[in-house]
Amino acid sequence: CVCCARVWIPDAEEVWKSAELTKDYKGGDASLQLMLEDGKSIEHKLDPKTKNLPYLRNPDILVGENDLTALSYLHEPAVLHNLKVRFMDSKLIYTYCGIVLVAINPYETLPIYGTDIISAYSGQNMGDMDPHIFAVAEEAYKQMARDERNQSIIVSGESGAGKTVSAKYAMRYFATVSGSASEANVEEKVLASNPIMEAIGNAKTTRNDNSSRFGKYIEIGFDARYRIIGANMRTYLLEKSRVVFQADEERNYHIFYQLCASAHLPEYKTLKLGGANDFLYTRQGRSPVIDGVDDSKELCNTRSAFTLLGINESYQMGLFQVLAAILHLGNVEIKERDSDSSIIPPNNHHLTAFCELVGVTYQDMSQWLCHRKLKTATETYVKTLSRLQATNARDALSKHIYAKLFNWIVEHVNKALITNVKQHSFIGVLDIYGFETFEINSFEQFCINYANEKLQQQFNMHVFKLEQEEYMREQIPWTLIDFYDNQPCINLIEAKMGILDLLDEECKMPKGSDDSWAQKLYNTHLKTCTLFEKPRMSNRAFIIQHFADKVEYQCDGFLEKNKDTVNEEQINVLKASKFDLLVELFRDEEKATSPTGQVQGTGGRTRLSVKPDKGRDSSSKEHKKTVGCQFRNSLQMLMETLNATTPHYVRCIKPNDFKQAFSFDPKRAVQQLRACGVLETIRISAAGFPSRWTYQEFFSRYRVLMKQKDVLPDKKLTCKNVLEKLVQDQDKYQFGKTKIFFRAGQVAYLEKLRADKLRAACIRIQKTIRCWLARKKYLRKRSAAITIQRFTRGYQARCLAKFMRRTQAATVIQKYQRMYVEKKRYRQKQAAALAMQTILRAYMARQKYQGLLRQKKAVIIQKRVRGWLARCWYKRCLRSIVYLQCCIRRMRARRELKKLKIEARSVEHFKKLNKGMENKIMQLQRKIDEQSKENRLVNDKLVGLESSYTVESERMRGELTRLRGVEEDNKNKANQVSSLLEELEKLRKELSSTQQEKKTIEDWAQTYKNEMEKMVSDLRDQNGLLKTEKDDLNRLIQEQSQQMTEKMTRAIAQETQQLETDLNEERSRYQNLLTEHLRLEEKYDDLKEEMHVSKPGHRRTDSTHSSNESEYTYNSEYAELEEGSRAAEVRQSRIDTSLTLKLQKRLTELEQEKQSLRNELENKEEQFQRARDDAEFKKARGAELEYESLKRQELESENKKLKHDLAEMRKSLLGDAATGAGAPGSPAYKVLLEQLNASCEELEVRKEEVLILRSQLVSQKEAMHHKETMTEPSVYADDVSKLKDADELKQAYVGLKDTNRSAAPDFHKLNEDGELWLVNQGLKETVRLLEHQLQTQRRTYDNEVESLRGELQTVKEENNRQQQLLAQNLQLPPEARIEASLQHEITRLTNENLELMADDPTASREARVIILRRMVDLMEQLEKQDRTIRKLKKQLKVYSKRIGEMGAGQAEGQTSPGQMVDEPIHPVNIPRREKDFQGMLEYKKEDELKLVKNLILELKPRGVAVNLIPGLPAYILFMCLRHADYVNDDQKVRTLLTSTINSIKKILKKRGDDFEMVSFWLANTCRFLHCLKQYSGDEAFMKHNTSRQNEHCLSNFDLAEYRQVISDLAIQIYQQLIKCMENILWPMIVSGMLEHETIQGVSGVKPTGLRKRTSSIADEGTYTLDSIIRQLNAFHSTMCQHGTDPELIKQVVKQQFYIVGAVTLNNLLLRKDMCSWSKGMQIRYNVSQLEEWLRDKGLMNCGAKETLEPLIQAAQLLQVKKKTDEDAEAICSMCLALTTAQIVKVLNLYTPVNEFEERVSVAFIRTIQTRLRDRCESPQLLMDAKMIYPVTFPFNPSSLALETIQIPGSLNLGFLTRV
Repeated sequence: CVCCARVWIPDAEEVWKSAELTKDYKGGDASLQLMLEDGKSIEHKLDPKTKNLPYLRNPDILVGENDLTALSYLHEPAVLHNLKVRFMDSKLIYTYCGIVLVAINPYETLPIYGTDIISAYSGQNMGDMDPHIFAVAEEAYKQMARDERNQSIIVSGESGAGKTVSAKYAMRYFATVSGSASEANVEEKVLASNPIMEAIGNAKTTRNDNSSRFGKYIEIGFDARYRIIGANMRTYLLEKSRVVFQADEERNYHIFYQLCASAHLPEYKTLKLGGANDFLYTRQGRSPVIDGVDDSKELCNTRSAFTLLGINESYQMGLFQVLAAILHLGNVEIKERDSDSSIIPPNNHHLTAFCELVGVTYQDMSQWLCHRKLKTATETYVKTLSRLQATNARDALSKHIYAKLFNWIVEHVNKALITNVKQHSFIGVLDIYGFETFEINSFEQFCINYANEKLQQQFNMHVFKLEQEEYMREQIPWTLIDFYDNQPCINLIEAKMGILDLLDEECKMPKGSDDSWAQKLYNTHLKTCTLFEKPRMSNRAFIIQHFADKVEYQCDGFLEKNKDTVNEEQINVLKASKFDLLVELFRDEEKATSPTGQVQGTGGRTRLSVKPDKGRDSSSKEHKKTVGCQFRNSLQMLMETLNATTPHYVRCIKPNDFKQAFSFDPKRAVQQLRACGVLETIRISAAGFPSRWTYQEFFSRYRVLMKQKDVLPDKKLTCKNVLEKLVQDQDKYQFGKTKIFFRAGQVAYLEKLRADKLRAACIRIQKTIRCWLARKKYLRKRSAAITIQRFTRGYQARCLAKFMRRTQAATVIQKYQRMYVEKKRYRQKQAAALAMQTILRAYMARQKYQGLLRQKKAVIIQKRVRGWLARCWYKRCLRSIVYLQCCIRRMRARRELKKLKIEARSVEHFKKLNKGMENKIMQLQRKIDEQSKENRLVNDKLVGLESSYTVESERMRGELTRLRGVEEDNKNKANQVSSLLEELEKLRKELSSTQQEKKTIEDWAQTYKNEMEKMVSDLRDQNGLLKTEKDDLNRLIQEQSQQMTEKMTRAIAQETQQLETDLNEERSRYQNLLTEHLRLEEKYDDLKEEMHVSKPGHRRTDSTHSSNESEYTYNSEYAELEEGSRAAEVRQSRIDTSLTLKLQKRLTELEQEKQSLRNELENKEEQFQRARDDAEFKKARGAELEYESLKRQELESENKKLKHDLAEMRKSLLGDAATGAGAPGSPAYKVLLEQLNASCEELEVRKEEVLILRSQLVSQKEAMHHKETMTEPSVYADDVSKLKDADELKQAYVGLKDTNRSAAPDFHKLNEDGELWLVNQGLKETVRLLEHQLQTQRRTYDNEVESLRGELQTVKEENNRQQQLLAQNLQLPPEARIEASLQHEITRLTNENLELMADDPTASREARVIILRRMVDLMEQLEKQDRTIRKLKKQLKVYSKRIGEMGAGQAEGQTSPGQMVDEPIHPVNIPRREKDFQGMLEYKKEDELKLVKNLILELKPRGVAVNLIPGLPAYILFMCLRHADYVNDDQKVRTLLTSTINSIKKILKKRGDDFEMVSFWLANTCRFLHCLKQYSGDEAFMKHNTSRQNEHCLSNFDLAEYRQVISDLAIQIYQQLIKCMENILWPMIVSGMLEHETIQGVSGVKPTGLRKRTSSIADEGTYTLDSIIRQLNAFHSTMCQHGTDPELIKQVVKQQFYIVGAVTLNNLLLRKDMCSWSKGMQIRYNVSQLEEWLRDKGLMNCGAKETLEPLIQAAQLLQVKKKTDEDAEAICSMCLALTTAQIVKVLNLYTPVNEFEERVSVAFIRTIQTRLRDRCESPQLLMDAKMIYPVTFPFNPSSLALETIQIPGSLNLGFLTRV
């Protein structure tokens, strides 16, 4: 050992620990200096005796391998570590160990058992895929078919290790892959046996919730075509003791708890059951419920399985009765009478229930439960039983009944699985218990370990044999390998005087006991056998050294369990039962020939030849066999069966004892690995040459260790030379014929050399690159420095020159600047002197002038001031007067202006809100008006007072003047002075009071004015608030409407997308149903052919049509009679037609489902179209509806009139049909012409009326739109802003005023709690409801109008056709005219019949009878006319003959002028004028088969594709169809289309695997479908037609239904094309996309184990990427040559690329060896080559690239960094096309190919899972590689003119005539 070597050392907790050597080991050292992985240093002491060094660790690159034999160092710690890494880190539960599959129970449901996984493993080599139970099953199935040898799969392991589940999945694989040979669904029955056996044979234990308590071997039989035909089951050692006893935390068998859980149901009331805790046999374990399991639901599954296997309801209830009786029997209480006797109390209700259920008497059963009968040689007597003995006898009876019931069920399951078909081979699945050791081991553990000893011996011999065969095949010198042989242990158990013999002998002894048997064992084997030991502290136990471990067995109960005795009187009581099922259980007890009492079935099964047992001479002796003897015999039979088959081994491992998911206990794992033989396999492999490489793989892997001169053309010689140089010891390897064999550890040594060489190369590369980078960096720096220096020096030189130039310039500047300063100073002084002189002179002159001027101005000012003062006085007076007038006028104007403003605001602003606000404003306006009125009254009063005061003042002045005059006149009257003065004082007081009152009134008026102004300002503020609130509401409404619009837009978009998805799904379902329908048709045809072959002398004609014919063709009464006769013929045949009837029924169901799907598809398309047109419907207005209504009424009236006219015409024609109604001048003809003229006139009148109405409606529409704009309250804000004209404003104001005349509520009360908004929302909802009703009504009107238009068009077409037929009849001679009239009448009646059939089937049948009678009458008339014509023609011939004879006698001997008698008449070549062809081909009815044969059945696509125009057969068939339509021959049209469809199906069935043929007919079928559409006469398909092509449209028949039939046929051909393409591409994909190294040398081959993988080196015959591209080119060129539509080619290419991507990704997800960085590079390169191919073909936009997106992202995932959280975020954002399961799977499978790569940590994977937790996606792991995209056939019209098509002679269609 050298320093840094990694080793394994033993550990008490982890079994083995990894450590690294810190000091070199020398030969004499007694210990090793090691450092553990946690950094702790220890000293490991070596064993002083053996001096064995610790095991070496494998390189990290080999850790986690699929096969343990691929490890370089093969030993126990390496195996344990590899399993732990795969299980814990990679979550992989399967691992190969040579020929053994090790399966570790994950205790979690994993998504790796689906149908997609089965499909992925089907047909694959075992080493090519990751380990899986399906890989083992596929290997067994493949070897059975290849080697013609029976196979066995042996599944073993501890309880809870997953044996039953593994066996179940293996059987499921066989059932899925092989299918069944009949319609009986045998594979379903085989799988249905599992729930039954689990219910009656599985139970909950402390180690497993569903532990199998019996062993079983199921033989699945196959026929010569390797399809399942049946199965047979053998069971071993049922644990009967569990029926009466269960340990803590355990349960009885599941079936008991299922019955107790369903006891409340009515059908189980008769069983008298209760809960599980009510019965002794189900409550002892104290764990009656299993978490996550619904026992009542499981019972339903069990009953369904019983029903599927043919066990009817009565038998099921009988079984449940027996099971319930066992539970009641366990509750029977036995009381002690004395020490030797016991008694059952009378009327024990449990015993009563038991007796009622099993049909026995209470007295007999209670008697023999407490007594037993003893027989001696002379007499028989009855002995009482103690309470313990009676209890044991009761429990023994319960166990015996359950065992009988178990065997009966197994027997009937086998009968249900046996068929009459001869078995060719079988695969056996053995699900048997593994090695067991408990604290207390009894008889059951002894038998189980005995069986495992036998199986281990067989396993060792098989492994040894395989090793020997491998060495001999490779011609390697064979050396004996020492391996453990457990034959001595087997001899100890089963040999003469062995443990079982001594046990049987002791059972025969009258007083035999467990103690005496133990003493015999001690005396016999203790000293003679080293494998047998005696415990030190016990005399009632013994120890056996098994191959796995030592086991101590307790002798207690061995004899009792081996005897398995039951009281015979109790059995006799049960045999006398009235319950038939119970009697049946015990009836065949004597006939039992197997340990489980089952009878072998008959029915053509081939059995293995097994040596007969001499101990089976009589049934009585067989009944007395012990359990040990029976088990030994059955085990011997099993071993003989296994030795006659090829075994495959599955070892199940239980990772922990706590049932925790993905928890690994190394102690428990290594214990089971030792017990199951895995380590023994490793030891045998390690003893020889465990590592094996082919020469090609060795050369590819270790090419780096070779020099160029060592590489020789012969790779085998090259490998020998190199290996001799690398490994000096010749014993470390051997050269075989095809492989190199290495000793253990040599691969690790070679890997070390390879890693060292690569590391040295990497260091050299790094050194060279670093040198190059450093030199490049130095040169770059040096160049930069030189450049900097150059620029610096240049800069300095430039700076110096610049300085010198600046110095020179500065000197010059200074000179000129000084000169300028001096000059400027002089000029300034000169200018200053001159300026001073000028200013002084000017000042003196101005002073003189100012004096003169002041004198003159003073005079003027005086004059102006005097005039101004006079004018100011005048203006002041005038202004006062004007101002007084203005104030009065302004006051009045303001009042009027306020009034107008209020009205304007109420009109303009409050109009935008609602009526409530307008009413409030009107209230306020009224209040203002009232206040104004009061103000005016007060003002009037004030004016009156002022006027009275003025009058009074004037009067008083006059009086005063008069008084003054009187005073002057009467100065002398002194007596009157005082009175006058008093009166004057009084008047003054009145004047002062009047003035004071006036002032008071003025103050009140000012106060009122202020209050009014304040009120107006408040109103303005309130108005502003309301306006703001209104704006907010409008904005909110607008935002809500915008949100609603966006929401509706999103909803419509989502609904549209959902409808598109539903449409695609419906289309896919419909096409899948077509595929299923085609498969059933083919199966039906195969069965018919088999029937024909089975009856060679009987010719049977198919009386059933395909679904297409039965759906779209119509048969006459003669065809129905013919079908009836054929059906009678079939009934007379003795062939079993039940299967045919099933298929016919299934076909009918499929047809109905197809029709329903088609209707649903049409509904989906209609909904999709309706959703798309919703936006257009919302824009509809009332005027358009009125227009449509008028139009509909007009069309209805016109339609009624036309119908009336048509009825009259039909009556006329029907009345005069026999008298030649079609002749001109007849009443029908006149009526028709009159009606035609009247219709034309009416049509012109209607057109004029429609034009007038349309113009009126348009004007009304505009007026209504204007009116809606003016009156609609929801758009006031927008409309008012648009009204600019005064008249429009006035009109709007008047309208608003009219609407506001109603009572106005209080706005504040109205707007409480958002009532305005609620009202607005209510209005919106009302508007929406009205719009919805409007749309609904419009759609109804549209539908009615469309139907009426259709009827009108039909009537017009009928009218035109009648007119054409009458015109044609007029041109025909009278005889032909009658015939044409009859033909026309027949056609019309046929069409009416078809319409009636479509409308009313009952009426159609009655009409059909009438029409048939009418046709018979017409045919009779026609025959009479034909006879008359033939008679007249004969008479005409006779007369012409007589006339000729008479003329010949007269002309004899005479010749015409210019003509010689004997001169021959030479034919003259008259040139034919070129005809104007109409693009039709005429053929006779009898040539139809020849046409179909030459054009379809015998046509070679290659010649047509190369030499002729594409789609020529389709054009020819359509031209023939046109002629049949032209002559109005419906029978010819129908037969031609039917023959074409059936012939295409026939040729595709015959050559469906020929891609060229399928592509050819796909192209021609699509072209034929396009022709039917292009020339159908529908306007939608005639847009691209020329006028000439429009003339070629079909005129008489509507073939829309046949278009659907042909479309279905095209879908079937497309799916056949895809399947054909899959069969060609599938074998290429994995090899070309994954395995082949397109970029040589990027990836290397890792060491492989026993399961060899497919080599990635391209050998001869290996598919590469170039093979795939060549095949894609071939597909593409073939389809292009055949004229396939470009859109269809795109769909095919998209499907091709999906298959390539899905298959590649699925294999990548199932192959750990492919998940590496280098393989990701290979995949990306391959994908880029495919994208380049798409680019070259111009197909980048066909969607094919998107199908490769999952594969591209998987390749990127292999190459990106996978360490940090940023890497996790990048992966989550990058891998959008991959599911979470796929991402995690790739990360778990990621495997480094070289030591320089790193594995993905578990923490990083957890981070990815956490980030992807919220994804909503399917948990499916694999892609559905069989998925086919739904195909569509877009209409592709042809520009080719039909009349220009020439028919080549190579088609042999000379019987066709161009028309």
